[in-house]
Parts: sequence; C-alpha cells; structure tokens
Amino acid sequence: MDIISSDRRLPLYYQLYDIISKKIKEGIYQEDDKLPSEREFCEEYDISRATVRRTMVELEKNNLIYKKQGKGVFVSPEAFEQDLLNFYSFTDEMKKINKKPTSKIIDFKLVAAAEKIIAKLNLQEDDKVYQIKRLRLADNEPMMLETTFLPAYRFENLTEKELSDSAMYDIFRKKFDVVFAKAEETFQATSINSEEAMLLDVKENSPAILLERLTYETNSIIEYTVSIARGDKFKFHVVLE
Repeated sequence: MDIISSDRRLPLYYQLYDIISKKIKEGIYQEDDKLPSEREFCEEYDISRATVRRTMVELEKNNLIYKKQGKGVFVSPEAFEQDLLNFYSFTDEMKKINKKPTSKIIDFKLVAAAEKIIAKLNLQEDDKVYQIKRLRLADNEPMMLETTFLPAYRFENLTEKELSDSAMYDIFRKKFDVVFAKAEETFQATSINSEEAMLLDVKENSPAILLERLTYETNSIIEYTVSIARGDKFKFHVVLE
C-alpha cells in the first residue's frame, strides 16, 4: 500500500505525484481514465486539498493529466513520439503503436499553383497542383490537420476517392511508381486558430506544432505539405552523434 508521510524528506505533494505517475506508467490508471476526486485523495492519504491541488498542477504541467470542466481530472493519452531521422508516414506510425489511422478529406481540388507553391515545388508559372486538406485521426481522435500540394503533371488523374480509400504514400508507390529519395521537414511552435480548433476538437490558441515537409523523388520535389499537429499529442525525437 502506498503511504504518504510527513516524516519523509520529499514534500507531500511530490509523494502523491510519484504515486499517481507510477500508477499511470504501470497502467493502473489508463488513458482517459477519470482520477479519484480531491476528496477521495485527501481521505485515502490523509492529506490536505491544497496538497492534492499542487500535485494536480504538476501532473498537468507534465502532460500526465487533463481536466474537463465540471467533469473531473483524466489521464492524458500518451503523446506520439516521432523520430526525426527516419522517413515516415502518419498511417504507418499510428499502426506501429496499435492505433487505427483514418483520414477525413476536408478539401480536394485541382488549382493553378500560387507563387509560394511554384517556388516550393520548382514549378512553371502555368503548372497546376492538387491541393488536398485532410484531417488525420487515430482511433477516431483528431491528431493533425494537413494541407498537401502535389504537382498535377506527376500525379495525373489522382482522385479524391483514391485518397479516401488508401494511404497517400501507398497510392504514390502503387499507382505512380514513386521511389522516395528523401524528405526535408522543418517545425516550429505555433497556436491553433479558430478553424483549426473546430476541426481538431481543441480550444482556440491551444499550443501546436507547425510542420512543413518537402518530399523528393531523386532530385524532384513531388510533395509539399503543411501540417498543424496538436501540441498535446506529438513530441519529436532526434539523436545527435
């Protein structure tokens, strides 16, 4: 049985923090489980409400819990960790962590390339691009909002139905015989605007990660994607040697 004692050197709130974080790590408290109330923690460990509240502040600060107004405190889902040194697809990475990836197409159209897109994809002024906006979900939970630009000459007759039925990179490989050479990705902190908040089911101005990706086939750029990833769902990992 876990015991909190004033005789120990650790502050009481941190002893409770250790107990709760250990239970989360061991799966006793699982993703989206509701935690006991302040009163229940006070009674179980004979501590004050101030101590419990301080613990909750620290747990929330470290993304171990989240609060729902009027409903209580819940265990945060584990953030998806992406290795920046490896080429990846959202679909493949979600499958690796036993989550079901799905995509909802918000917009699909063939348009004249804007000046910025011409520069990004090294196009001619009269070239067209497919502009595709997709909401990426894992286990039906919104994770990321992607806007992708593809040169129309390389992906001739690409259809919205194909993208609805199959992963985009699978289509590239199977229908268009794409052999990926490399991808360049940059990322920076940002905040979510009102439209993004509605689609991602978070509050406006919530923290997010803005990612820009250029994907290459030999020396040609065949994809430019701008993504807004929920800040509470993603973390990025890189090894420097």
